[in-house]
Amino acid sequence: MKDTLDQVRTRRLLDIGRGLVTKLSLEVVLDEILEAARELTGARYAALGVLNEERTELERFLTVGIDVKTRRTIGDLPRGRGVLGVLIDDPQPLRTDDVSGHPRSYGFPDGHPPMHGFLGVPILIRGESWGNLYLTEKEGEGFTDGDEEAAVVLADWAATAIDNARLYETSERRRIELERAVRGFEATHDIAIAIGRAASLERVLELIVKRGRALVDANTVLIMLRDHDSLVVTAAAGHAVGALGVRVPIDESTSGQVFEHGRAERISDVTSRLRIAPSELGVPDAHTALMVPMTNRGQAVGVLAAFDRGPEHGAFSEEDEQLLRMFAATAANAVTMAQSVEADRLRSAMAAADEERRRWARELHDETLQGLGALKVLLSSVLQRDDPAQNEAAMREAVYEIEMAIGNLRGIISDLRPAALDDLGLRAALSALIERRGQDELEITSELLLPDTRTDEARLSPELETTVYRLVQEALTNIVKHARARHVRVTVVATDGEVTIEIHDDGVGFAVDGPTPGFGLRGIRERVYLAGGRLEVQSGEEGTVLRGQLPVRRGSDVAQGSRGEQVAS
Repeated sequence: MKDTLDQVRTRRLLDIGRGLVTKLSLEVVLDEILEAARELTGARYAALGVLNEERTELERFLTVGIDVKTRRTIGDLPRGRGVLGVLIDDPQPLRTDDVSGHPRSYGFPDGHPPMHGFLGVPILIRGESWGNLYLTEKEGEGFTDGDEEAAVVLADWAATAIDNARLYETSERRRIELERAVRGFEATHDIAIAIGRAASLERVLELIVKRGRALVDANTVLIMLRDHDSLVVTAAAGHAVGALGVRVPIDESTSGQVFEHGRAERISDVTSRLRIAPSELGVPDAHTALMVPMTNRGQAVGVLAAFDRGPEHGAFSEEDEQLLRMFAATAANAVTMAQSVEADRLRSAMAAADEERRRWARELHDETLQGLGALKVLLSSVLQRDDPAQNEAAMREAVYEIEMAIGNLRGIISDLRPAALDDLGLRAALSALIERRGQDELEITSELLLPDTRTDEARLSPELETTVYRLVQEALTNIVKHARARHVRVTVVATDGEVTIEIHDDGVGFAVDGPTPGFGLRGIRERVYLAGGRLEVQSGEEGTVLRGQLPVRRGSDVAQGSRGEQVAS
């Protein structure tokens, strides 16, 4: 009969061992070890003590068989003194029929259930003690040699299973950390690419909130940039509603403290800690938050705020904070550079507009005003004469001068915004422009492959039509004034994705990288940039080639408004 019980126990040990080594969660492995130990030995109580790193005392103590109420009555869990400490000092199996009679016994605390029989075996991982398995109170009799052998074999299985589970959890943790690091690098790379392409501030902010949200798996991410004594929500991604434009006082807010002190803050209860109603920030359902400062070269730029990690609204970890802090530093640099570029572009645009206004002033002064002045002198002389024949000739000359002045004014008005552009579309307006410029001793050939303007759906957006027209207009004006060219080729081709403008003249050329006085090329570059396009200029002894590529927005797209959309998503 004994041999039959041993065989049954051996087969059961094999089944338990196979099951344990397939488990990848350390906590699941520990729970199953305790249950298996009770099953194999018939013990009423089982415990597993985990040693600290120094292997001097127990760091954790897990039990099975003692109910919650009794555990609370006992109080603090043991640290490995008394009989439990024997296995720490000498990791060998220990078995006794009366644990209270052992020389190292300290007795039991008040409320502890009575225990007599005791069996303890060490769990050794790679030859070093990891913990101990303790069993007490076998029903009916004391622990036997068979129980001890089974417990030792189970401890060996446990060591293998625990080691596997720890290795898996370590590798899984490292995998997750590596994935988060890769996401961080990807996010930083995307922002660096945006800066390299001279992306607008709006685009940079959009990238930051979207990449930041993915980086820490947040439900919502906001960017708050400083504006005088407030932080203003300038971009949002996720579940924010009506957050853009919200102003938060720096002196009276948690985000303001993060901004001023340059220290990140993890908030476990948004309602009590945020010092501002979450609904005012567009996150009425937020529970937790992580706020990190955006600092560039020691200068505070703003605050990056994440709300609720994942669908369970979990709290943000220290790793999340470190990751978002590093990302925020890159983001602050990107925002600073984008703001600088925007400021430079604005200054350049204002200078170009001033130069353009001066040009129109010269046109009016040199042609129209001087012609009107000559007309005044002519008519004044008529008033002083009493010769019908001379007066008639003078009046005819005056009519001619008036017609010339009207023509000049019409030309200026047409250059500013030709009626043909609104009425007939881009192709007709360009044809008229090329015809006028062809009167300046230039031979201009053209190829205008533009959409049929008889339907609104086919037309380009008004902004794009104006940009294309002014680009061609300014290029031809520069050629007339500076290039001393005889032949010009103008090509404008619109496809589904973009409009390509190419203007080739056989003039004297110029240094593309050198200074460009006046409005000229600077104005052309500015228009292409504002339209989100690309410009290439090649110039040499054989003339100059200007090639611009502008993204297409149809007339039907304008009502939807692709610029100025909220970046929340």
